[in-house]
Amino acid sequence: MPVFPLERFLYVVLAIAIGLVLWQGLTPESQPEATAVSSEAVDWGHQALRPLVVEAKPPSEKAGLGQRLFFDRRLSRNDTVSCASCHNFGLGGADRQPVSLGMDGRSGTINAPSVFNTSLHVAWFWDGRANTLQEQAAGPVHNPAEMDSDWGAVVAKLKGDAFYRDTFARLYPDGISGANIADAIAHYERTLLTPNSRFDRFLLGDKEALSALERSGYWRFLELGCASCHQGVGIGGNMFQRFGVMADYFAGRPPGKADLGRFSVTGREEDRHVFKVPSLRNVALTAPYFHDASAATLEEAVTIMARFQLGRELPAEDLQAITAFLRSLTGEWEGRPLE
Repeated sequence: MPVFPLERFLYVVLAIAIGLVLWQGLTPESQPEATAVSSEAVDWGHQALRPLVVEAKPPSEKAGLGQRLFFDRRLSRNDTVSCASCHNFGLGGADRQPVSLGMDGRSGTINAPSVFNTSLHVAWFWDGRANTLQEQAAGPVHNPAEMDSDWGAVVAKLKGDAFYRDTFARLYPDGISGANIADAIAHYERTLLTPNSRFDRFLLGDKEALSALERSGYWRFLELGCASCHQGVGIGGNMFQRFGVMADYFAGRPPGKADLGRFSVTGREEDRHVFKVPSLRNVALTAPYFHDASAATLEEAVTIMARFQLGRELPAEDLQAITAFLRSLTGEWEGRPLE
């Protein structure tokens, strides 16, 4: 029988305990009665996972400007790459590639996460190096493998466009600047929310929104302690965690900078292999999975998570139920189900 370090043992005990607390009283036989109230009117303190409810209102002018910039290839050095090149709304807000291709077909070093629901996150990029959406928006512009440009070059191009000159002058006292471009994009990214998944409807009281198998997967998700990391409105994205709690996920593979996680930001040994926990919203649409794109399917990803984070080998029925539940997390964009 393998001997685990104490900190790993304690982590699993804590995860299971949290899962049991959350699970208590939420079995299929005792789930809450349906109720037609908004999430704001409910005390969600007992729930690890919360519904995403979006207030219907027109986007601000800054968000509209940000939308135009999000799709504008002039943010890249040779006008060939936009934000939408790697964050395709028709592909779950990602690109379904192991790594994205940027300027001149250059390969990135890490799997691109979805841009949907990113405003719910605690930090941005897998290593959390950006503390604001504005910092995140600026990153690809300056990355040689992505847009390979700089604000000076981008501003010069946009100043030649009358629409941008007039719009920036109206919305920002100092007109077109790198900081204002990033701010407008951040305003737009805050609108990229995907509510009304079947799981959202289930949490809001529609007991028929999930099948029996999906409900079973939800209870197992809680009971096993998955919700100790994948929690909140984003069902993840709000904390950092080590990849490989119960076993060394990185053993036997050549070291790569992308594998260092938070260590690249903080330089602290305890942050080696620590990553931002990804959101599970729309997860069925965003394969391949993990920062290294090592899992091609949802079933592979759940198996790896159970093995390396919980020290468990899941029975086939649990794997089927949990992945069915995860597929219920697909939401809607602009009133239409994502596909």
